[in-house]
Amino acid sequence: MKTRAFFLLFMMSAFSPAVAQEVLHLKKNEPAAAGKVEDLAWMAGYWKGTGFGGDCEELWLPPQGNSMTGIFRFVENGKLVFSEYMVLHESEGQLLLKVKHFSDDFFPWEEKEKWINFRFIKTTGQTAYFSGLTIQRDGDSMTLKLAMEQDGKRSIETFVYQKSDL
Repeated sequence: MKTRAFFLLFMMSAFSPAVAQEVLHLKKNEPAAAGKVEDLAWMAGYWKGTGFGGDCEELWLPPQGNSMTGIFRFVENGKLVFSEYMVLHESEGQLLLKVKHFSDDFFPWEEKEKWINFRFIKTTGQTAYFSGLTIQRDGDSMTLKLAMEQDGKRSIETFVYQKSDL
């Protein structure tokens, strides 16, 4: 339960621009920028690596229509801790990355109609900037930088992935 509270806390926190230059932030009421899902097609694939001190896997399906769908799994000491369902969605001229978390027994952390929303800022080559999250691909490597806040302390959690076969 403590782990669940920790992840909910950082995912729902409002992030300050002072956290780090490598992760950009929009102001609280600033809308997401316009973007095309196809511009992030380079995220598609099966990615394995580390983050949060454990093993992480992320799988992104290629763009279809106006979205990309992904799943994430975090395993620590050989035990599933949580998973995520993710949708990169283009709607009304804005691009959002929506995330919903699930416990190891598939109990949703967020309420039925609630998602964690990362508002799109821009892309530069194969780097996508969302408010509080940066995703960068370099060949068969992908790095995610996630802004976090816990007990008033701000930090960046880094996930380092390698492209893998299923």
